[in-house]
Amino acid sequence: MHLLLWLLLAFVPRPPAAPADSLLIDVTGRVTVLRAPDLAALPHDSARWPYRGVPHTYTGIRLVVLLKRVGLPMDSLHGSDLTKRVVVEAADRYRAVFTLAEISPGIGSREVLVADAEDGHPLPPSVGRWRLVVPGDRGGVRAVREVVALRVRDET
Repeated sequence: MHLLLWLLLAFVPRPPAAPADSLLIDVTGRVTVLRAPDLAALPHDSARWPYRGVPHTYTGIRLVVLLKRVGLPMDSLHGSDLTKRVVVEAADRYRAVFTLAEISPGIGSREVLVADAEDGHPLPPSVGRWRLVVPGDRGGVRAVREVVALRVRDET
C-alpha cells in the first residue's frame, strides 16, 4: 500500500519551485522570485512567539509587505480581492492558508511574519531559511517551516 501511495505521489506534478535561498511568489500564474539579498533589503519587523512553550523573538518580513512588493493592493482590498487566499508552502509540501482580507491592514490585520532570524540569530538549519510566525494562532499549526513559496489564488 505504501509503495502504491509513493508511486502516485511521485507522478503528481509539482508547481514551480524557487532556487535555493530564494522565495517564490506566484500570484495567479505571475511568478516573482525574490533572492535572499532582495528579502534582506526589505523592511524587517519583530514578533514574540512561544515555540514549544519557550518564548522567542523572531525577526522577518511581514507577509503583507511581501504581497505588496509583488503588486497586490493590500491596503485597499475590495470586490474579488476579498475571495483571494495565499497558500504558504514548505519544502516538504506542508501548507497553510490565509485569506488576503485576514492579513490586510484595513480589514483583519492578522500579524504574519516570514521570519529569517530567531533571538537575533539566523534560523537553525532544521527550520530552514524562512519560517512563518503567526503570534495570534494557537498551537502553531500555521507556523510553516522551510517556507519556499507563497501562492496567491482566487476562490472563484
